Amino acid sequence: MPRMTARSRHEAHRASTPLELFFDLCFVVAVAQAGARLVHALAEGHVGAGLAGYAAVFFAIWWAWMNFTWFASAYDTDDALYRVVTLVQITGVLILAAGVPRAFDSNDFTISVIGYVVMRLAMTSQWLRAATTCPDPAERQVCLRYAAGIVVCQLGWVGMLFVPESARAWVFPLLALAELSVPMIAERRHSTSWHPHHIAERYGLFTLIVLGETVSAATIAVQQALDEHDVLGDLLPLAAGGLLIVFAAWWIYFAVPIHAHLASNRQGFVWGYGHYVVLSSAAAIGAGIEVAVEQTVGKAHISTAAAASAVTVPAAVFMLTVWLLHSRHFKQGLAQQLTLPIAALVILLCTFAGRTAVPLAGGVAALTVAVGSVLKSRRPENPQSPETPQRTTPPD
Repeated sequence: MPRMTARSRHEAHRASTPLELFFDLCFVVAVAQAGARLVHALAEGHVGAGLAGYAAVFFAIWWAWMNFTWFASAYDTDDALYRVVTLVQITGVLILAAGVPRAFDSNDFTISVIGYVVMRLAMTSQWLRAATTCPDPAERQVCLRYAAGIVVCQLGWVGMLFVPESARAWVFPLLALAELSVPMIAERRHSTSWHPHHIAERYGLFTLIVLGETVSAATIAVQQALDEHDVLGDLLPLAAGGLLIVFAAWWIYFAVPIHAHLASNRQGFVWGYGHYVVLSSAAAIGAGIEVAVEQTVGKAHISTAAAASAVTVPAAVFMLTVWLLHSRHFKQGLAQQLTLPIAALVILLCTFAGRTAVPLAGGVAALTVAVGSVLKSRRPENPQSPETPQRTTPPD
């Protein structure tokens, strides 16, 4: 068996591979399925059930992506065996995507769990391969802990299929917490050699893919509404507002490079786990625009304010979470620090503006970008900004 040794944290010009990009793109199917089911639930007024189903399904999607991404950052050998095993994981992703509608609509996770079994068999083999071939005993223990943790958690997910449906509401969160604890337990004494710049790029690319899916879903919704109803005058402001929100989301997320901040496991885990909210809210913006379109043409059985909130709430959550995770680390002065939190609050208030809610929210989002750019241009570069060389000392 070819050796699988850890890649160096000091590796220069570390970039995503075509296989990693292919892996990400296959998640578009799953994200689109989750968004479509959320649209249906919100449009029918099933807000609680829709949000709960979306949170669970998106966790499954996001966590599958997380497992692969952090392993690949430390151990991507890009040899034939690694590629084949990754393609098996992609197969599991597609099975997971096929199970999203059942999981969302009827709390039936059977197909999704089967997809996870396929992914986990492949992922466990990768960790065992790394454990078998790595020369460092401490690193070997980390790999074995990961393999054991993945197997135990997966047995839990399989077991969940056999508990009464009424009990799954509390079994799922417990298993999700168990999943989140695996990396922290595995790396409590020794860290894998994930690459800060590579991880930052991988998350950025996945965020781009999710925002792209948001634009695609919203465009299709507007197109279908125009084909079925003569409401161009009502849809143009809605489409423009939604597009401004998505454009602003992209601008805000990529306003600063974050890799210099990811100097240890503590920072990396908080930032990485926090992206569950970033990514799920980004995808929900597209679903919200679809709901607003359906409400405009009379297909959604909800109020105008409820339809507007389907856009404004995830947009505000996205802005606030991006500020909490990395923007605030590079802001100088009170004005810069308050720009995104205040913008998030104003966007929430736009919910009550009736038919003009989404266009107004889009205007606020665009103004936020403009204000942030002006404030940044008026202050000197921070010597601790992300442009300074990153710390590459391995974490404790």
